[in-house]
Amino acid sequence: MKFKTVDLAYIAICTALMAICSWISIPTVVPFTLQTFAVFIVLELVGGRRGTLAILTYILLASVGVPVLAGFSGGLGSVLGLTGGYILGFIFIGLLYWMSEALIGNMLPIRIITLIAGLLVCYAFGTGWFMVVYTRQSGPISLMTALGWCVFPFIVPDLAKLALAVVLGSRLRRVIRIEN
Repeated sequence: MKFKTVDLAYIAICTALMAICSWISIPTVVPFTLQTFAVFIVLELVGGRRGTLAILTYILLASVGVPVLAGFSGGLGSVLGLTGGYILGFIFIGLLYWMSEALIGNMLPIRIITLIAGLLVCYAFGTGWFMVVYTRQSGPISLMTALGWCVFPFIVPDLAKLALAVVLGSRLRRVIRIEN
Protein backbone atom coordinates (compact mmCIF):
# COMPACT_ATOMS: atom_id res chain seq x y z
CA MET A 1 0.00 0.00 0.00
CA LYS A 2 1.52 3.27 -1.12
CA PHE A 3 0.84 6.51 0.72
CA LYS A 4 1.14 10.08 -0.43
CA THR A 5 1.70 12.95 1.97
CA VAL A 6 -1.92 14.00 1.49
CA ASP A 7 -3.08 10.54 2.66
CA LEU A 8 -1.08 10.90 5.87
CA ALA A 9 -2.48 14.40 6.42
CA TYR A 10 -6.07 13.18 6.00
CA ILE A 11 -5.44 10.25 8.35
CA ALA A 12 -3.92 12.56 10.98
CA ILE A 13 -6.76 15.09 10.75
CA CYS A 14 -9.37 12.33 10.96
CA THR A 15 -7.63 10.77 13.96
CA ALA A 16 -7.71 14.15 15.71
CA LEU A 17 -11.39 14.53 14.82
CA MET A 18 -12.16 11.15 16.40
CA ALA A 19 -10.34 12.15 19.58
CA ILE A 20 -12.17 15.47 19.83
CA CYS A 21 -15.56 13.83 19.20
CA SER A 22 -14.89 11.16 21.83
CA TRP A 23 -14.28 13.88 24.41
CA ILE A 24 -17.71 15.40 23.73
CA SER A 25 -20.14 13.72 26.11
CA ILE A 26 -23.87 14.30 25.87
CA PRO A 27 -25.40 13.80 29.31
CA THR A 28 -28.63 11.82 29.13
CA VAL A 29 -29.99 8.94 31.17
CA VAL A 30 -27.25 6.89 29.51
CA PRO A 31 -24.49 9.36 28.58
CA PHE A 32 -23.02 8.96 25.13
CA THR A 33 -20.20 10.52 23.14
CA LEU A 34 -19.79 11.51 19.51
CA GLN A 35 -17.18 8.78 19.03
CA THR A 36 -19.31 6.71 16.64
CA PHE A 37 -20.35 9.88 14.81
CA ALA A 38 -16.66 10.58 14.22
CA VAL A 39 -16.10 7.08 12.84
CA PHE A 40 -19.04 7.50 10.46
CA ILE A 41 -18.11 11.01 9.29
CA VAL A 42 -14.46 10.07 8.79
CA LEU A 43 -15.44 7.15 6.56
CA GLU A 44 -17.91 9.32 4.69
CA LEU A 45 -15.36 12.07 4.09
CA VAL A 46 -12.14 10.28 3.30
CA GLY A 47 -13.34 6.82 2.30
CA GLY A 48 -12.73 3.33 3.58
CA ARG A 49 -8.98 3.06 3.12
CA ARG A 50 -7.98 6.32 4.78
CA GLY A 51 -10.83 6.09 7.27
CA THR A 52 -9.85 2.61 8.41
CA LEU A 53 -6.24 3.72 8.81
CA ALA A 54 -7.40 6.72 10.86
CA ILE A 55 -9.44 4.38 13.08
CA LEU A 56 -6.42 2.11 13.54
CA THR A 57 -4.23 5.13 14.36
CA TYR A 58 -6.80 6.35 16.88
CA ILE A 59 -6.90 2.94 18.60
CA LEU A 60 -3.10 2.67 18.53
CA LEU A 61 -2.79 6.10 20.19
CA ALA A 62 -5.32 5.04 22.83
CA SER A 63 -3.46 1.76 23.38
CA VAL A 64 -0.16 3.49 24.13
CA GLY A 65 -1.79 5.79 26.66
CA VAL A 66 -2.62 8.95 24.73
CA PRO A 67 -5.90 10.21 26.27
CA VAL A 68 -7.97 10.13 23.08
CA LEU A 69 -10.88 8.07 24.41
CA ALA A 70 -14.03 9.24 26.16
CA GLY A 71 -13.38 10.98 29.46
CA PHE A 72 -9.83 11.82 28.32
CA SER A 73 -8.75 8.24 28.97
CA GLY A 74 -6.29 6.00 27.22
CA GLY A 75 -4.05 3.00 27.76
CA LEU A 76 -4.37 -0.72 27.25
CA GLY A 77 -6.64 -0.95 30.28
CA SER A 78 -9.19 1.21 28.48
CA VAL A 79 -8.84 -0.51 25.13
CA LEU A 80 -8.94 -4.00 26.61
CA GLY A 81 -11.49 -3.21 29.34
CA LEU A 82 -15.22 -3.86 29.54
CA THR A 83 -16.19 -1.62 26.63
CA GLY A 84 -12.97 -2.04 24.66
CA GLY A 85 -14.66 -4.44 22.27
CA TYR A 86 -16.84 -1.62 20.99
CA ILE A 87 -13.76 0.53 20.39
CA LEU A 88 -12.03 -2.34 18.59
CA GLY A 89 -15.30 -2.89 16.72
CA PHE A 90 -14.76 0.44 14.97
CA ILE A 91 -12.11 -1.37 12.93
CA PHE A 92 -14.80 -3.68 11.56
CA ILE A 93 -16.94 -0.71 10.54
CA GLY A 94 -13.97 0.71 8.63
CA LEU A 95 -12.95 -2.57 7.03
CA LEU A 96 -16.51 -3.31 5.94
CA TYR A 97 -16.84 0.19 4.47
CA TRP A 98 -13.51 -0.17 2.66
CA MET A 99 -14.45 -3.58 1.28
CA SER A 100 -17.87 -2.34 0.20
CA GLU A 101 -16.32 0.61 -1.64
CA ALA A 102 -13.90 -1.67 -3.45
CA LEU A 103 -16.43 -4.34 -4.40
CA ILE A 104 -19.74 -2.51 -4.83
CA GLY A 105 -18.98 1.21 -5.07
CA ASN A 106 -19.87 4.22 -2.99
CA MET A 107 -23.40 5.14 -3.97
CA LEU A 108 -25.39 6.65 -1.10
CA PRO A 109 -27.69 3.65 -0.41
CA ILE A 110 -24.67 1.32 -0.38
CA ARG A 111 -22.80 3.58 2.04
CA ILE A 112 -25.78 3.76 4.40
CA ILE A 113 -26.35 0.00 4.37
CA THR A 114 -22.64 -0.61 4.88
CA LEU A 115 -22.47 1.75 7.88
CA ILE A 116 -25.52 0.10 9.45
CA ALA A 117 -24.05 -3.37 8.85
CA GLY A 118 -20.73 -2.19 10.31
CA LEU A 119 -22.50 -0.83 13.38
CA LEU A 120 -24.24 -4.19 13.86
CA VAL A 121 -20.90 -6.02 13.60
CA CYS A 122 -19.42 -3.53 16.09
CA TYR A 123 -22.33 -4.17 18.48
CA ALA A 124 -21.93 -7.95 18.14
CA PHE A 125 -18.17 -7.91 18.67
CA GLY A 126 -18.37 -5.39 21.51
CA THR A 127 -21.15 -7.27 23.28
CA GLY A 128 -19.29 -10.57 23.03
CA TRP A 129 -16.17 -8.86 24.38
CA PHE A 130 -18.16 -7.24 27.19
CA MET A 131 -19.67 -10.56 28.22
CA VAL A 132 -16.28 -12.30 28.35
CA VAL A 133 -14.59 -9.52 30.34
CA TYR A 134 -17.58 -9.04 32.66
CA THR A 135 -17.77 -12.79 33.34
CA ARG A 136 -14.08 -12.86 34.26
CA GLN A 137 -14.43 -9.85 36.57
CA SER A 138 -17.87 -10.29 38.14
CA GLY A 139 -19.46 -13.55 37.07
CA PRO A 140 -21.75 -14.73 34.29
CA ILE A 141 -24.14 -12.37 32.58
CA SER A 142 -26.97 -13.10 30.15
CA LEU A 143 -26.94 -11.86 26.56
CA MET A 144 -30.12 -9.86 27.13
CA THR A 145 -28.63 -8.14 30.17
CA ALA A 146 -25.49 -7.23 28.22
CA LEU A 147 -27.57 -5.93 25.31
CA GLY A 148 -29.74 -3.98 27.75
CA TRP A 149 -26.70 -2.29 29.25
CA CYS A 150 -24.51 -1.85 26.20
CA VAL A 151 -26.57 -1.83 23.01
CA PHE A 152 -30.27 -1.06 23.38
CA PRO A 153 -29.78 2.41 24.94
CA PHE A 154 -27.41 3.36 22.11
CA ILE A 155 -29.30 2.16 19.03
CA VAL A 156 -31.37 5.31 18.46
CA PRO A 157 -28.53 7.76 19.24
CA ASP A 158 -26.12 5.79 17.03
CA LEU A 159 -28.59 5.72 14.14
CA ALA A 160 -29.12 9.47 14.57
CA LYS A 161 -25.33 9.99 14.51
CA LEU A 162 -25.10 7.79 11.42
CA ALA A 163 -27.81 9.78 9.64
CA LEU A 164 -26.16 13.08 10.59
CA ALA A 165 -22.78 11.83 9.39
CA VAL A 166 -24.22 10.72 6.04
CA VAL A 167 -26.02 14.03 5.49
CA LEU A 168 -23.03 16.14 6.58
CA GLY A 169 -20.58 13.92 4.74
CA SER A 170 -22.57 14.13 1.51
CA ARG A 171 -22.78 17.91 1.73
CA LEU A 172 -19.16 18.38 2.73
CA ARG A 173 -17.96 16.11 -0.09
CA ARG A 174 -19.54 18.57 -2.55
CA VAL A 175 -17.80 21.54 -0.96
CA ILE A 176 -14.43 20.11 0.05
CA ARG A 177 -12.26 18.67 -2.68
CA ILE A 178 -10.85 15.56 -1.07
CA GLU A 179 -8.16 14.13 -3.27
CA ASN A 180 -8.42 10.42 -4.03
